[in-house]
This record gives sequence, C-alpha cells and structure tokens, in this order.
Amino acid sequence: MKKVLMVLTSHDQLGNTGRKTGFWLEELAAPYYAFKDAGVEVVLASPLGGQPPLDPKSNEPSFQTDLTRRFEADAAANAQLASTLRLDSVDQGQFDTVFYPGGHGPLWDLAEDRHSIALIESFLAAAKPVALVCHAPGVLRHVKTPAGRPLVEGKKVTGFTNTEEEGVGLTNVVPFLVEDELKAKGGVYSSGPDWGSYVVRDGLLITGQNPASSAEAAALLLEQLA
Repeated sequence: MKKVLMVLTSHDQLGNTGRKTGFWLEELAAPYYAFKDAGVEVVLASPLGGQPPLDPKSNEPSFQTDLTRRFEADAAANAQLASTLRLDSVDQGQFDTVFYPGGHGPLWDLAEDRHSIALIESFLAAAKPVALVCHAPGVLRHVKTPAGRPLVEGKKVTGFTNTEEEGVGLTNVVPFLVEDELKAKGGVYSSGPDWGSYVVRDGLLITGQNPASSAEAAALLLEQLA
C-alpha cells in the first residue's frame, strides 16, 4: 500500500492581531479523502506533534464543503488529527510522497522549520513527488537543490496570490507574501483567477494556488504515484 505523509502547521497566532490561525480545513479534508478513497495510507505530522490548530475561519459555514463535513463526522480521522506525529520523528523512507495543506500557520512555523526543509529536500532527492497548496508553497522559501540553489529557481510554481491575500485583508499581517517570495527565489510563478482551482506541476513538484486547488493537487499527486 502506498503511503502519504501530510504535514500540518502547529502555529495558531495570526501575527499580532490577537486572532487565531492554523491549517485550513478544506486543504486537509479534500486531499485526505482523495488519498483514503484511492487506498493510500495517510499519516499526519506537525512540528509539535499532537493536535494541530485549526484556523477557525476555515470551519465557518461559508467555507464548509461535503468533505469538511465528512471529516468532522469521521471519528477515526479526528483521532488521527489529535495525535499527529512530531515532524522531527518522521523518516522520509517510510513514505512514497508528502502533501502540505495550507492555512496561514505554515508561513510562521513550517517556512522556517529545519526539519520540514530537510524533509522536503530528502523526498526530492529520493525522486518522490512533493505537493503543497495555498500558503504552503511558501514553506519552500529556504528549500535548496543539491547544488545549494533555491529549489523553486527556474521551476513553474503557483501559490496564494497577492490579490487573494489582499482579499482576506492580511497583506500587512503575514510574515511574507507567498507570490512575492516564490518570485524572489526565482520561481516561474503563474496563477489562475482568484479563488478558482489552479495547479502547476514541474517534475516532482506540484503546487496549488488556494483552497479550491487542494482536490486537484491531490489528484495530480495520485497520478504521480500510480
């Protein structure tokens, strides 16, 4: 059986706004069931282990989907979420691929986490595909190629757009803008219409633009595993 690692944020503070953040529920739920329904084993991990913080906004009625409701009602999935592995205990050799859901949290912790950086580098060195959606492509900012160059340099990538960040009113709250950072590191950045599904694949690297892109990114990752 194929095995996918899903890496979630442990960060729950939205800058200095006093508001909560974390991972975005749809970006966990849609890929989680894409993998499960395809017979792929899913393992969840986060920097601190245990229960990762859910962005409360992602569970508001306007952002709920059939798959987020399925996740909420799934006792086994919730038990798994409550006991994520600590990221520093994870061995790439145990998995076929890795998927990073977004939410704003990863911009603070996973983007700077040396275990996450090394993990992504080791998956790619082992010729295993890596997928990241929405804000999660921002965690590539310090990931390097074996030659020491930025991983995204010269690669086709996407991620949460500057206009989408402006749309949610957090341009001046986030530590960096995903679109700007990917471009600054030499990424060949492109995007679709705001809030629509848009996914880019370049070799082993799959990136999705926003929450709506998570199912498509997971489907593309499954194709790579086939």
